[in-house]
Formats: sequence, structure tokens, C-alpha cells
Amino acid sequence: MSSPSSPARGRPARLDQARTVQTALGLLNESGLDALTMRRLADALGVQAGALYRYFATKQDLLTAMAERMVGGVADAGPAGDGDWSESVARLARALRTALLAHRDGARVFAGTHSTGPNTLGFSDSLVGVLREAGFSDDEAARALYAVANFTVGHTLEEQAALPPQSEEPTDAGKLSEAVRAGMYPHLAATLPVLTSTDFTAHFEFGLRLLLDGLRTVEQ
Repeated sequence: MSSPSSPARGRPARLDQARTVQTALGLLNESGLDALTMRRLADALGVQAGALYRYFATKQDLLTAMAERMVGGVADAGPAGDGDWSESVARLARALRTALLAHRDGARVFAGTHSTGPNTLGFSDSLVGVLREAGFSDDEAARALYAVANFTVGHTLEEQAALPPQSEEPTDAGKLSEAVRAGMYPHLAATLPVLTSTDFTAHFEFGLRLLLDGLRTVEQ
């Protein structure tokens, strides 16, 4: 019996963009971004590598399509019912982080891509719309979008790098602890429990609160 990713004997493989992206995401979750190659993807789809270029001229084009698929539904986090712009922005940022964390190396895939698909643009439009309706100027709303998106993606990228799949401790936590305790770093030693904590949600919420507090000063 042929596998779902392999064509039946004597039949050409059925290949379309949606199936290709979904298979690529499956390989990403299985082995990570470094192991995702066009050849491996072609093998999983049961086609020649050249067939992939019908939809994706480069691997970067593939990553952009994967990033677009990953953030599907993020825009639905939408405005909070109470009309509080800061909570609406926070909801969108949290939804983006959750979407990226749902995939191994999700933030690495998303970083540097510039999708103009409906999922990415929907998220951006929702966030900018919340701020414009709250009284922010167009320039302020656009720059705030970059600030929120860059913070969220950057934080998630570091989070996924620090805590690889199937690991319960940050990869560098032990080295950091040893280095701090072996040297004259009293302030770092006092804060090691937080510096080596795996509570990345707490880290994220702290940074997000600082960002929102900064935006409130712009609003005023």
C-alpha cells in the first residue's frame, strides 16, 4: 500500500501548492528547519525536485508560503470587546506568538519573510486598525506594528532556540549559571532564577507590557 505522500504505482504524483506547503510544515515539525530541503520535500511528495519549482522558484518562496500558512487565524484574535486598544494589541501579539510556537522553528521560518497573503496582511491590518481607531496617527500605528511584530517574532525566536523540542531546560542555562557563579557578577547571581527560568510566557508578558506602556506615552 502506498503512503499518503507517495504516488500510487504507475500514476503521476498529484502536486499542488497547498499540499506542498502542508507537507513542508509536517517535515519542519518532524526534523526542524535545517533538515528541510527541497529534495527531501520532493521525496516526501513522491515527485522530482524540479516539480516543486512550478510553485516555488526558491526555498525562500516556500518559507514565505509556510509562514503565511502558520499565521492563519491570528487576525481573528481581533479587538477586545471592551474597546481597550492595549488589550486588543496584546491579544494579537499573543496570538502571533502562539501560532509560531505551534511549529518547530516557527519563528525562524517567519523571520525575514515578507508575505503579502491574506493571513499576514489580515493580522497587520487588524493591529494597525486598532491603533488608528484609538487615535494614533498613521505613522505611529505603522511603526507600532513593526515594534509589536518584531518584538513578538524576536522573543519567540530566542524562546525556541533556548528550549529545543523535547527539552525541559534552556540549552545554555547550565553554562550561564556556571559562568556567573565562577566570576564576579553579584547582580547576575542574584537574578539567576529568572535569567535561567523556562517561564517564557512570563518573560514575554513583561516585555509586552513595557512595549504597551511605551505606546501609551505616544498616545498621550
